[in-house]
Amino acid sequence: MAQSVRPFLMFEGSAEEAMNFYVSLFHGSQIRRIERYGPGQQGAEGTVFRAEFTLAGQEILCIDSPIHHAFTFTPSFSLFVECESEAELDNAFSQLSIGGSVLMPPGNYGFSNKFSWVSDRYGVSWQLNLQ
Repeated sequence: MAQSVRPFLMFEGSAEEAMNFYVSLFHGSQIRRIERYGPGQQGAEGTVFRAEFTLAGQEILCIDSPIHHAFTFTPSFSLFVECESEAELDNAFSQLSIGGSVLMPPGNYGFSNKFSWVSDRYGVSWQLNLQ
């Protein structure tokens, strides 16, 4: 396999749910592969051992950690999305903000036509931009 750098998201039991949600929001997105924990393995049977998915062509890896950690996602790392249209930005914002928190509501902040920053219900941070 060729050397690559990809975002890696660690969940605690909601990786598959999050992937399905994310790929439903952006064109050119799909779940490419899911490996699951089996009987007698460290993680809960059926949860995600390792998965690969793409969002608008960007490859992302994720897992369901079998170990509880004292940390989670932080807004200091976010997924930055160049939206194709205002409708795409508005839809993504409305879906991602359900159960999450709005860090910057949609608006013109001077550096683009429209921008928003939201942390979703899984704790993943998203910057949505309309150039």
